[in-house]
Amino acid sequence: MNVLCILGHPRTESFCGALADAYREGAEEAGVDVRELAVADLEFDPDVHAESPTDQHLEDDLRAAQRLIGWADHLAFVYPNWWGTMPARLKGFFDRVFEPGFAFAEYDEGEGAGHAELLDDKTAELIVTMDMPPWVYTYIYRQPGTNAVKRATLGYAGVRTTRVTELGPIESSTLEEREGWLEQARERGRTLVTGPESRTARTTRKAKTWLGALRLQFYPMAWLAYTIGALAAVGSSDVFSSTAYWLGLGFLCFLEAATVLSNEHYDYETDRQNAFAGPFTGGSQVLVDDALSVRELRTGIGVTLVLAAVFGAATVAASAGSTAATASAVAALAVLALGYTAPPLELSYRTLGEVTVAWTHSIGVLLIGFLVLGGTWREPEPWLLGVPFLVAVLPSITLAGVPDYAADRAAGKRTIAVRFGIGGAGAVAMGTSLLAALTAVGWHLLGLVPDAYGPAIVLSVPHALGICWLIRGRLDEAAGAQRIDVLMAVSLGYIAWFAVVPLYGLL
Repeated sequence: MNVLCILGHPRTESFCGALADAYREGAEEAGVDVRELAVADLEFDPDVHAESPTDQHLEDDLRAAQRLIGWADHLAFVYPNWWGTMPARLKGFFDRVFEPGFAFAEYDEGEGAGHAELLDDKTAELIVTMDMPPWVYTYIYRQPGTNAVKRATLGYAGVRTTRVTELGPIESSTLEEREGWLEQARERGRTLVTGPESRTARTTRKAKTWLGALRLQFYPMAWLAYTIGALAAVGSSDVFSSTAYWLGLGFLCFLEAATVLSNEHYDYETDRQNAFAGPFTGGSQVLVDDALSVRELRTGIGVTLVLAAVFGAATVAASAGSTAATASAVAALAVLALGYTAPPLELSYRTLGEVTVAWTHSIGVLLIGFLVLGGTWREPEPWLLGVPFLVAVLPSITLAGVPDYAADRAAGKRTIAVRFGIGGAGAVAMGTSLLAALTAVGWHLLGLVPDAYGPAIVLSVPHALGICWLIRGRLDEAAGAQRIDVLMAVSLGYIAWFAVVPLYGLL
C-alpha cells in the first residue's frame, strides 16, 4: 500500500509536524511505502484568480503534489483546527490541487446528474489538533472543519475518509499528554499493516453496503399488501398472533432480498451505463462502485434464495388454507419476482417488467396473505382489494424507467419508457394514476369491499391529479433520460392510499 502523509500546518517545526513524523514512523513499521508532503514547503499561489482553477497555471510543486496523490492509495492529513476549520494555506492547497480533471469531472449537459469522482480509489484519514476538548468541537461546534474536509472536499472527489483523530486541547497540554498523542499517531501508522481502517470499521461499512444493496425502502409495499390479504381472510387483528402469518412475512422478506440482489447482478450492464441513478432508480450501484464483488453478490443471492425456500415451505405447511393453492401462489410469486431480470424469463427485457412488479407487489402477495390465513382463491375479496393496489403501483414503476431510459436502451432492456418513449411512459403513468383512484372510489361507492375502502379513499383523486400535473410540467421528452426524484417520491407515496386506507379499515 502507498501512503502519503500531508502536513497542513504552515510551520513544519510544530506539534503537527511531530505528529506527522510519528505517523510516518508507525507506517514504516507497518511495512507500507510512505512518503511525506509539507504544504508549507510548496511554492504556489493559494488563491484562484481565474474563473476556473483549470484556467490558472499550475505551479511545478502543485503538479508534483498531484502526482504524489495519484500514486497514493491512502492519504493522511495532519493539520491544526484554526477558527473551527483548517489553516488558510491548506485550504489554498485544496483549492488549487483538487481541480476539475484531477479530483472530479462535471458531466456535460445530457450526460447525467452531479459529477464524476476521479479519486474514488483512495482512502484518507485526518489527524487534527485543536485548543479545545474534542468533545466540545464534536458536540457543540459540530465539527465544521472536519466535515468540510471529509465530506465537501475529499468526499466530493470520491476519497473515503476511514478515520478521524482529534487531539486537544494542545495549548494547555502536559508533556505526558503530548507524548501520548505522539504515540497515538505512531499507532495509527502501525495499524496500516491490516489496511486503512479497523476491523470494526470494515465490518460496519460492509454491513451498510449490504443494507444499501438490499434496498429496504421497497419492502413495506409488499408487506402491507400481504397484511391486507391476511386481515381480509380473518377479519380481525388476530392475524398477528398467527405463526403462519409471520412465516409468510419471512418468505416475502427473503424473496424480495433475493430479487433485488439478482436484479443487481443481471442489470449490471444498464446500471454501469446509468448516469442518472438515484434513490429510486438505477440499482444500488454496489457492483458498479466495487463495493461488493460479483462473488459476494452471488453468495448473497444464494443465501437469500435458500432462506426464501425454507420460509416458503414452512408457510405452505403452516397455512390454514388449501395447501395446493398456497403452494401454487408461493411458487408463482417466486418465479415472477425472480424472472423480472433473471433468465430465462427476463421479463423486464420484454416490456413485461412493470406489470410483473405491480402484480407481485399487490395481488400476488395479497392473495398469499389471504390463502395463508384460511381464505380461498375463489372468493372475490382478495381480487377486489388487489386491483386498485396493482394499478396504483404502475405509475411509479413506469416512471422509474425515465432516468434509466438511455442505459436501458443501450443494454437492450425493453421497458415501457424504451418501447413507447418517455412521453408514452408519462401517458401510462397519468392514465394508471387516475384509473387506480377511480377504481378504488368506485369500489367504495358500490360497497364492494365496505370494510376496506372508506370515504378517505376519495383523497386519492387529488393526489392522482397532482401526479398528472407534475408529469405534464416536469417530464420533458426532448430532454431524454433525467433525474425525476420528486416525481418518483410523489408517485411512490401515492401507493399509500391503497395500502393504508384498506389496512386501517380492516383492522
